Amino acid sequence: MRVASTAGPGKGQRGDQRGNQRGEKTKRQPNRQLKRFLKNRAAVCGAVIVLLVILVAIFAPWLTSYDPIATNFLQIRKPPSALHWFGTDELGRDVLSRMLFGARASLSAGIVSVAIAMIVGVPLGLVAGYFGKLADALISRFTDALLAVPFLILAITLAAFLGPSLTNAMVAIGVSAMPRFVRIVRGQAMIVKTEDYVEGARAIGLGDTAIMLRYILPNVLPPVIVQASLTVAMAIIAEASLSFLGLGQLPPAPSWGAMLNAAKDFMDQAPWMSIFPGGAIFLAVLAFNLLGDGLRDALDPKD
Repeated sequence: MRVASTAGPGKGQRGDQRGNQRGEKTKRQPNRQLKRFLKNRAAVCGAVIVLLVILVAIFAPWLTSYDPIATNFLQIRKPPSALHWFGTDELGRDVLSRMLFGARASLSAGIVSVAIAMIVGVPLGLVAGYFGKLADALISRFTDALLAVPFLILAITLAAFLGPSLTNAMVAIGVSAMPRFVRIVRGQAMIVKTEDYVEGARAIGLGDTAIMLRYILPNVLPPVIVQASLTVAMAIIAEASLSFLGLGQLPPAPSWGAMLNAAKDFMDQAPWMSIFPGGAIFLAVLAFNLLGDGLRDALDPKD
């Protein structure tokens, strides 16, 4: 006579159940993060403005019929009108067309600079946080030395050393922003490397490189993404500052910072020359900051 077993599921079944639960939780996590982000109206507004700026930069040639570098000495410093919506500058160039094309320089500086900072900073932070000891000491002291110099001062110094051009400005901004990513990734890597699943990966003989790429890097990406969005805003300001000082985008190529530099001599006669590019910088920086704050709240692992 068989007696029905009343024992619970075996270890294998319980393990499968826990694995399925973890998988379902992992799948639900992006949905919760997206819902948290969409509930943040300021973050959504920032994301919309960022998207608009990107679209403007991409489709600039189709949004205006004026050449941004073509001069017209019959239209010097004309106020906003139906012909020139944002007026003209000191050489008769259409301010709106220069702003549209100038968005390309500002976005390029922001995105490329942050990419440079991440490409250099993330691996250094991983190595310092994971291995510690001598590697951590060397990388941390180098990072501290760069952080001792204010971000904008360091960017100006490097740009002056490399020479005036948009490419050199992006490199200077990227190097100046790199220490922030090193510090963030290092701190997160030091926390993640003590987790049980990392110890388990070491126990089965997985190499250090595989552990860093498969287990540590994915867990340090959320704060890196947040820092990247906030650093883009800093990079846009830095590029405008460098262009204002003549160390960024060279004339006659349009740049919001270079437009402000040209407008400073005509504040009384043609205030629109400074109002519109200054407003564009303000909106772009505000939008990226709002987006970064929203991403930080949505990706917060404590929630």
